[in-house]
Amino acid sequence: MAIDEDALLTEQIAYYRARAPEYGRVYAEREELRELLTVADSLPIAGDVLELACGTGQWTGALAARARSVTAVDASPEVLGIAQARAASPNVRFDQADVFQWQPPRRFDTVFFAYWLSHVPPSRLGDFWNTVDAALAPGGKAVFIDEGPAGAAREEVAAEVRRLDDGSQYRIVKVFHDPGELTGELGALGWSADIRLQGEFIIGTAEPRAVPVN
Repeated sequence: MAIDEDALLTEQIAYYRARAPEYGRVYAEREELRELLTVADSLPIAGDVLELACGTGQWTGALAARARSVTAVDASPEVLGIAQARAASPNVRFDQADVFQWQPPRRFDTVFFAYWLSHVPPSRLGDFWNTVDAALAPGGKAVFIDEGPAGAAREEVAAEVRRLDDGSQYRIVKVFHDPGELTGELGALGWSADIRLQGEFIIGTAEPRAVPVN
């Protein structure tokens, strides 16, 4: 039976709204996630930064330390409340919006997203990267971090169901990207990408290829 993709994405938002109080636990439990936060200093993050699906702000403060400004977007008011408390700074602005429906109001030097690309259905990958393109200023870069192929071993059957402490269950999108395959997919969408594995994670940068002038 075909999956109702809109319903699945609505359920994914509901999951992260309900999970907001529990979300920080994964960083407390997994040392490799805490260590990964330190890579922000080595990434090409500069200027005015757009953070998509900022969650509870685990990365927002690190971005703000390197950026002129940060605009952090997420669909969940619950996680945004936590992020605002964690990453309160004069150069950070938070916006509530569904990334799949949202259109950038301006252009940014850097578009950053952590652990978000794996939640984008393959059928919407092109549209998502079109949104990123529309958000980037000339010469800007997209910077992203996510779980790599090894993450599939930790997921439940069909990689779609998550449970919370209260026993409630939600379906989410979970796509584990191989660096080489993702580089090829982005190339087909008109992007030049550099994606590498770091432990269990992928770290990537991408920029739109220049359109030849005839």
